[in-house]
Amino acid sequence: MIESNNINDSFAYQFSQRRGKHRIYIGMSPGVGKTYRMLLEAKCLLAEGIDVVIGLLETHGREETAEAAKGLELIPRQQIKRGNNTLTEMDTEAIFSRQPQLVLIDELAHTNVPGSQREKRYQDVEVILAAGIDVFSTVNIQHLESLNDLVAKITGVVVRERVPDRLLDEADEVVVVDITPETLQERLREGKIYTPDKIEQSLQNFFQRHNLVALRELALREIADNLEEIAESTTPKDKYCSIQERVLVCISTHPNSSHLLRRGARLASQMRSRLYVLYVSNPDRFLTKEESLYLEMCQHLCEQFGGEFIRVESHNITQRSPKLLRSIILLK
Repeated sequence: MIESNNINDSFAYQFSQRRGKHRIYIGMSPGVGKTYRMLLEAKCLLAEGIDVVIGLLETHGREETAEAAKGLELIPRQQIKRGNNTLTEMDTEAIFSRQPQLVLIDELAHTNVPGSQREKRYQDVEVILAAGIDVFSTVNIQHLESLNDLVAKITGVVVRERVPDRLLDEADEVVVVDITPETLQERLREGKIYTPDKIEQSLQNFFQRHNLVALRELALREIADNLEEIAESTTPKDKYCSIQERVLVCISTHPNSSHLLRRGARLASQMRSRLYVLYVSNPDRFLTKEESLYLEMCQHLCEQFGGEFIRVESHNITQRSPKLLRSIILLK
């Protein structure tokens, strides 16, 4: 998976027996502009001669989104009878029959209506990809399975429609569509996200600023973590430069150092970041046996937590160790 804002650099559009490529547009919440961005970039490809169709589009009454979809071919939805009602769903078979090079599919986490061939829309997407058709899709960060409990804790909303985290790992591209919480709230007030009767209620609930800040951080961190894992596994070690956050614990021979180390380890685990433990020794000072054993215990504890223990010498701890430490970590 790679994150890219260049719409032409990663997709080779040609008919073959290959698996289709998947680009996911992800954001912190409804209204950030995922579908709009997807449509605009697809129209650029259409202008270049790529055969693009819309497999499923949800405008939610947003005029800007509907306007952006003009000029793109829309595959009609299938009609599914349920008693006296007729429900509609994406027509996957019609997409197969049409055989476009690229299909746009909105709301990846959607649960299909009863009577559909597959339960979830992302399962339809996987079948389409297996047929060699490229897919652009959209999803919000709160729909990731592993974040379900955390999102409920942050927002008080239990998200029922979820997708496996592996979809992000398997995607060929993940594009983060990001705006500030303040801009998103302003779009909501202007009626660009929901109808007027839902605006105030939304501002008082899901769209509260502290919720949006937390969700935005989740979205950016999730993508950063995925990029970090891929870069680390595909880049030669001598050329690899990490951007992931790190946790540094500076210890001494003080008895409370082990408690500080454990707290740092918990924080590193929560942040999925690397743990470093630094001890700066004064070459003019000799350690007692008890102090040496204590440092050995701290080093062993650090290694148990999967961290890296760094021991350096300096006469001036406060002035020289930060610069030295930065050099050490940048090289790793």
